[in-house]
Amino acid sequence: MTNPSAQAWITRTLMAAVVVLLLCWTFALPICAADWPQWRGPQRDGHSLETGLLREWSPDGPKLLWQATNAGSGFSTPSIAGGRVFLLGNEGLTNEFVLVLSAEDGHRLWSVTLGQVGRPEQYPNYPGARSTPTVDADLLYALGSDGDLVCLETADGRQRWRKHLGADFGGKPGDWAYAESPLVDGDALICTPGGSNATMVALNKMTGALIWKCAMPEADDAGYTSAETAEFSGVKQYVQFLSKGLAGVEAKTGKLLWRYARTAKGSPGVAMTPLVSDGCIFNSTSFVGGALIRPVKKDGAFVAEEIYFSRKLGVDMGGVVKVGDYFYGTASSSTVCVNFKTGDIKWQERSKSLSWLAADGRLYVHADDGNVMLLEPTSEAYREKGRFTPQNRPAAHGDFTALAYPALADGRLYIREVNSLWCYDVKAPK
Repeated sequence: MTNPSAQAWITRTLMAAVVVLLLCWTFALPICAADWPQWRGPQRDGHSLETGLLREWSPDGPKLLWQATNAGSGFSTPSIAGGRVFLLGNEGLTNEFVLVLSAEDGHRLWSVTLGQVGRPEQYPNYPGARSTPTVDADLLYALGSDGDLVCLETADGRQRWRKHLGADFGGKPGDWAYAESPLVDGDALICTPGGSNATMVALNKMTGALIWKCAMPEADDAGYTSAETAEFSGVKQYVQFLSKGLAGVEAKTGKLLWRYARTAKGSPGVAMTPLVSDGCIFNSTSFVGGALIRPVKKDGAFVAEEIYFSRKLGVDMGGVVKVGDYFYGTASSSTVCVNFKTGDIKWQERSKSLSWLAADGRLYVHADDGNVMLLEPTSEAYREKGRFTPQNRPAAHGDFTALAYPALADGRLYIREVNSLWCYDVKAPK
């Protein structure tokens, strides 16, 4: 017969063990949860921390789990969080919407109208939804191409607040409408209306109330890029690429700290989200070239020091991703591997324009002709580890149908083209 005191000790020990296990599970969940909650992933740099993924693909590509054919038109990259897929789409020019699908099988959960499609008279003409929604806990932030900015509850799409970048802030988009993906930083939401009144703004993410606005000295249209957080000389900043050049804005106050205009001069549009790394920023347009700059504080004021500039590094819509000392992108119709610090091209391979994602020692790329490739990131040579073309692609497949970036969450690769969204299993067998 068990001693009562011993039995009590065993009970307490078992209860303590259960509590520890529950605590470990609770605190480990956010680390293990492989979400892709915003533009270009958890850190907005095109990187996933997932491991245990396929090192090579079979000739047919990875296993297709499902295809959704009702995603709407447009070029929005999906965000994935909490077992749900969030993206923007449009039907015609009068209905641009947020769409939420089940990550398990792709069935539609809910959708909410944002507004109309912005700037339909654009030329070249390919109007449609562009932005990637941002998921922050139980809230979703989405920006429509016409400037409709909304905060919705992820559970059912109920609206918390709504703003319009034109009506509320005097915003001025470029010829191809708004394409920015909102940035959530702490209690603030950062976005770029453009124009002379509030070129960039910080809003209270819970209420939409204005925290600060930054009016650039020269009226500057919004570009087609998304803001990044950075810290230079001990000052936290938001880095954004606008139509007249790169800008650094103090996160706390909205004060303009510095500008760099060279890579934007003469370009009809700026579309590459800046690459922030090692205290420097790489920025580029296909019409001008690419440059690495370093914002530094001198005599109490910031200046943007140019480290290098090269017309051969004209990366544009597909952006770049940095792995180790090198970044990868598409410039002058070639895939290039570039030394980040020097700008030296290590190799180049003739290719279509590619958009990029890095995970588990591999590069996932989506070409604007629809092909999807798996590459090995190495400075030695272009090394392909598999490629495929998504099944049952849209019948009307003209130009600009495959501009969405790839996304990766929970061992699943998501590819978006116009009305379709594909989900592939890229986990390695256990």
